[in-house]
Amino acid sequence: MPDFQKQNVQWFPGHMAKTRRLIKESLKLVDGVIEIVDARIPRSSSNPELSQIINKKPKIVLLNKCDMADSKVTDLWIKYYAKKGVTAIAVDCKTGKGLNKFQSACEKALSSVIERNKEKGMEGKPLRFMVVGIPNTGKSSFINRMAGKYKAVVADRAGVTKSNQWFSAGKGIELLDTPGVLWPKFEDREVGDKLAFIGSVKDEVTDIETIACRLLETLSKSRPEMIEQRYKITDFEDKQSWEILELIGRKRGFLIKGGEIDTLRAATAVCDEFRGGKLGKISLELP
Repeated sequence: MPDFQKQNVQWFPGHMAKTRRLIKESLKLVDGVIEIVDARIPRSSSNPELSQIINKKPKIVLLNKCDMADSKVTDLWIKYYAKKGVTAIAVDCKTGKGLNKFQSACEKALSSVIERNKEKGMEGKPLRFMVVGIPNTGKSSFINRMAGKYKAVVADRAGVTKSNQWFSAGKGIELLDTPGVLWPKFEDREVGDKLAFIGSVKDEVTDIETIACRLLETLSKSRPEMIEQRYKITDFEDKQSWEILELIGRKRGFLIKGGEIDTLRAATAVCDEFRGGKLGKISLELP
């Protein structure tokens, strides 16, 4: 097994720095910003540089993949954002759940812009939003759903949108897509881990067994019943995470020559099933 206690998840390819510049340059083209975060980890999946970059532009937060998160915790996050003067709505961009509230959220966030346009005789002028979010939070799924045409590229892996694109969302709203952007360094190891859990950091640049072990370590402390129910294993409270991974591998019959457990296959299964919501509705962060 890898020495997963010592490794830190890091990823900042060159195009990320370029994307940050593009966001700054494109701000003058929009009235507001829509940030898409993962409802399971709203804090870790929010770019900490964004507030500084967008300055005073109005912002709407979409808590995406809400069906994979604990709804009670998501409600707490919505209240948390409201106290900060930010409109947040729980959505699932693949199914469209919650997006019926999007139009009113936009009008609320840009009420001053709408009023200003009326005063200038430009009533009905389209409201323009920049859509931002770190990789794999669901930006392309959101734009596809709102635009009604499958023009944006969608993939369940990090970093597939590479350049700015405009889309009409109907009802006087236009969306500017941007590539997903991370930040240069994860100061907190937990942030890097959580981003790897949801697939925002490419599996190729980290170690899938390390990530699976850290995920199992987290879940064994916070939601052990999820592990027990999904993998039908018990009595793992005092075991190390790599031992839990081996238990899962043996239970699933992931064996290689000589009866040795295929921990790589087990790790891949654990990560894929968490990302697919098969372990249950799990929120890893409280506001």
